[in-house]
Formats: sequence, structure tokens, C-alpha cells
Amino acid sequence: MGALSAPSAHGMPAPPRAPAAGNAEGVRRRGLGRLRAPVVRPGALVAVTVLCVCAPAGRGASDGAVKVTPADVASAVVVAVAAISVVAARRRLPPRALLAFGPVIVTVGVTTVCSTDVAASLPGAVRFLQIFVLVPLAVMTLVRDRRDLTPVCAAVVAAAVFEAGYGIVQAATGTGASYEGRNVRAVGTFGALDVMALATVVGYGTVVTLAFLLARPSRGRPAAVTALLWAVLAVQAAALVLSLSRGSWIAVGAAAALMTVLRDRMLALRVAVAAGAVAVVAGGALGPGAQTVVERARSITASTSTPDQSVVDRYSLWSTALHIWRDHRATGVGVKNFAAYRDTYAPIQLSGASDTSDPVNGYVRQELLSPHNQYLLVLSEQGLVGIAGFAVLLGFLLAGLARPPAMPGRSARRDAVWLVATGFMTVVLVDFLYGDLGGPTSVLTSVMLGVTAVVALGPSRGPDGPVPRVPETVPETVPATVPASDAESARPRGRRTTGGAHDSR
Repeated sequence: MGALSAPSAHGMPAPPRAPAAGNAEGVRRRGLGRLRAPVVRPGALVAVTVLCVCAPAGRGASDGAVKVTPADVASAVVVAVAAISVVAARRRLPPRALLAFGPVIVTVGVTTVCSTDVAASLPGAVRFLQIFVLVPLAVMTLVRDRRDLTPVCAAVVAAAVFEAGYGIVQAATGTGASYEGRNVRAVGTFGALDVMALATVVGYGTVVTLAFLLARPSRGRPAAVTALLWAVLAVQAAALVLSLSRGSWIAVGAAAALMTVLRDRMLALRVAVAAGAVAVVAGGALGPGAQTVVERARSITASTSTPDQSVVDRYSLWSTALHIWRDHRATGVGVKNFAAYRDTYAPIQLSGASDTSDPVNGYVRQELLSPHNQYLLVLSEQGLVGIAGFAVLLGFLLAGLARPPAMPGRSARRDAVWLVATGFMTVVLVDFLYGDLGGPTSVLTSVMLGVTAVVALGPSRGPDGPVPRVPETVPETVPATVPASDAESARPRGRRTTGGAHDSR
């Protein structure tokens, strides 16, 4: 209601005065602003991009050629909308974001110009900037507060649950990717050509689900919601196991352990004991079907003593990347040129390709076109210049996450969004040790990098914003005695009230 006017001589309120011309214009503009406000928030556009990752790729080439997916198209729309909002609405990115992502732009430009084959490096440079710069900055521009982050996180979980359910069906019915002669490997809608994609999507979804579970108070919340989150987490964990991805097991396990320890050390101990008990029970329930999973898990510890051919190829690719870098220390051989130099530097034990098979694509022999290590890939293709820019980006994100957000009335480490960003960075940093970005899930990784950048580099927006920060200093205590004049000036400029009987209206 508007402010009450002063009473007239007859005790009745005088009619309200007509607003001034300036005030009337302000009211009119605010009304039009409400009418023109978009019904769909920008965060929904980012969420749609996440869901597009699950679009089936169908049959495709495996020769390393550039392949545009629906997620790539959606990410281009996100970048375009973000660019328009920057120009039209004059939205500005935080200075720390420019300091974090700026060096990557510079180093990619320098290494591309210095590439041994500039024409071949141009598509790779654009792809690298798309994943590590353009899409994350677009997410930072469009995600305004927690209302925008919520649909993005929900989309990640929805995509993970969909792929997890599909993968479980594949493993149960023998329609997945081939493993030791049987089509029992869960690969979801991605097929055997992107055998690691399901594990990536489900791994990110597991991190998001676990973060929201850990952030929920133990009391005062509906038990049905908590039970639903646990059920979603169980489905994702089952699909992650059936993906037979050893690297994802290690990365997601490390992230889950860190997130739980940050939340509560005793809770982490109880969860570890419960997880061990569940693993034993599940192994007994599955019977012979668990033998494949057990053998796959044992191969992790045997990777140093008696490695299988997959591990041997990975070690050989790492050695190849290091030898390439030693001959091109400063700027590398150029983005996307590792494959051209692989055979020149590869040891003799490298097989050069891996065999894949599934009911959709049939038997395909895929060339090993990357070192399966993101750090070594950047080092060999972009040299010391490129790895320095990449390290600056990761360093800024980690430094921003090192200070947890301030949450009024609760522990600072119980913020779900901060736990999501922390868990994701743990997965990525570990996963980059034995894998590199590629395939349709690269867009999902770039979106999650954007979410992490919002938390780590975004400005302070208070308790309703996405990243309320812990204050650097404790504010001084307000004196108990305040002069009357100061108290009057400090009174909030809210609705005017009148004395007497009008106060009760």
C-alpha cells in the first residue's frame, strides 16, 4: 500500500497528491519493465544445453575429424545470448574472471600462430576456447543467482539419471559396448565410440546429487525428498560401476571422499563403512555378474606390475607427449597436432588403436589420437606457454574455492553450490591425469566449469546470491549509545507512517 497522507481538519485522510512528472515516469517504466521481463530465466537456456548432451550421436567417424553435436549448437546459442546481454544490458564480468580466463586466450593465440601447421590448429584452437573460455564465461554472464543455478544443477542430475537408467538396461540385456567378448559395458546413448561419455555424465550427476544430500539439514526437511536423493544416488552409482571406467571410479571416489570430509569427518567415516558393506552385499547378490566388475577393479592395482594393453598404450602415449614437448618446449607443435607427431615419437609397444564394438556402430578400430592426459596434451601441443595459461585458470578457480561461502545461520561448508563446485574440480583435476576432453561431454564439462567460476570468481551478492563470500574483516561493533540526530538519519527510508489511530491501519 502507498504511504498514508496527513489527516485533514475533519479527521479524515486528505486525498493523495498526484505524483510528480518524474515519479510518474519512473512508475510507468517500472510497470513496463515488469511486462517485458522474460518468463524464462537465462539459467534455463544453460540447462537445455546440458540436456542436449544426451542426444544420440548415431553412427559417426572415428578419425578425429571435427564433429558438431546438438550440444555444440546449443552452447553456441548460449554464447550468443550472453554476448548480446553484455552489449545490450551492459552486464560486466568480475575482474577476477578476466584475470583467470584472459591468459588462456592469449596463450592459445600465441601457440596457434607458432604452430607447425596453423591451418590444422585453427579448428582445435576454436574448440579449446569454446570449452575453456567462451562457454564458462557465457554461463557466468547468464547465471545471476541461485534461481539460475538450480535448473542447471537439476539438468545435470536429470541427464545423469537418464543415461544411468539406459546404461543399466544395456548391461542387463547385453546391448551395451563389448567387453571381453560380451556387450555388458554401459555406454548410454553415446555408444562405444564415446565409451567414456556415460561415466563422465553420471560422475558429474553423482557429485551434484551428493552435494545436495550433504547440504540438507538432518532435521526439519521432508524425508521423502531425502529418500528420493538417495535413490537417485544409488542409480547413478550402479551405472558408474557398470560403465567399467576405472578412471571415473577413482575421480568420483576422490570427490565424494573430499566432499564428505569437508562436511563432517565422522560422517565420512560412517559413509565409508556403509559403502564397503553395500559393495560386499551387492557383489554377493550379483553373483557371477559381479566377476567382470571385480576383475576390472583388480586391474587398477595391477596397472604398475602387470598392466593390460590399455594401460600399456596409455603409458606409451604419455611418453610420446613428453618427447614431443622436449623438442618443442616453448609453444609446442600446435593445437590438434599431437596425432600428426605421434608415430614419430611413439615407442614400439604402442598399438596405435583400440577395438570397440556395440550393436549400433558394430566393430570399429579407433585411432589413439591424444595422450589421454589433459596436462600432457596441453604441454605437447602448446608448450610451456600454453600450460602456464592453463595453470593460471585452474589456480584462480582453486583459490576462489579455498574460501567457502558464508551462509547465515549454518555452517559455511554446508552450501550445496560450493560443494558442487568443489566436487567437480576434484573430479576434473584427477580425471585429467589419465584422460583428456573430447566428444559430446566436453560441452557439459565447460558448463560445469562455468558453474564453478560463478562460485569461485563471481562477485559477492549477499545471502540470496549464488556466491556469498566470507568477509575479509569483522565489522566494528556499533556503539551502544547513538546520538539522536544520527539515529534519525540512520532510520530506514521506508514507508511513512502517521501517529495516532492511523498506525493501526
